[in-house]
Amino acid sequence: MSRRKKDPLRPLTEPERQELAQLSRSQSAPAVEVTRAKILLAVARGEDYQAAAHAAGRRSGDAVAHLVARFNAEGTAALTPRHGGGRRLTYGPEATTRIMAEVRRAPTPEGDGTATWSLATLRRSLRTAPDGLPRVSTYNLWRVLHEAGASYQRTRSWCPTGTALRRRKAGTAVVTDPDATPKKS
Repeated sequence: MSRRKKDPLRPLTEPERQELAQLSRSQSAPAVEVTRAKILLAVARGEDYQAAAHAAGRRSGDAVAHLVARFNAEGTAALTPRHGGGRRLTYGPEATTRIMAEVRRAPTPEGDGTATWSLATLRRSLRTAPDGLPRVSTYNLWRVLHEAGASYQRTRSWCPTGTALRRRKAGTAVVTDPDATPKKS
């Protein structure tokens, strides 16, 4: 016989029950969300935590108790995994905005020592700026630029994905690929 539950599952609303049932049968949703939905439905049917864990292919009834407590507090948002360990991101949205502002600024050969940004020159510029980021790495810069949809071109310049700078007789031209967005997905 199991112990009395400290935080038993609250009654499910009909939309929650439908969402959990649909998610538990999903073939395309992340596996962890499908498993969590199956566990919550098993607990809602009246199974104890250990049996619900075994029914979903898990071993720990304690993990089910934590999931139930989180579901009671957050609702269906509890199905989505949180940060799973490892180092937290050092720079947040305001740093991302600062990085993108620096990328949009055209470098000056006198002040920045270059006519086009590379990751190293961008890092040096951000580290030495009075309102800059003193510990930013080239990996963080690369990650922010790729999340913003930019890619490093052969001309040593960062351009939005789907565009490229081409040399023409009349000067530099920006060439845009109309199929760039469908190709990314």
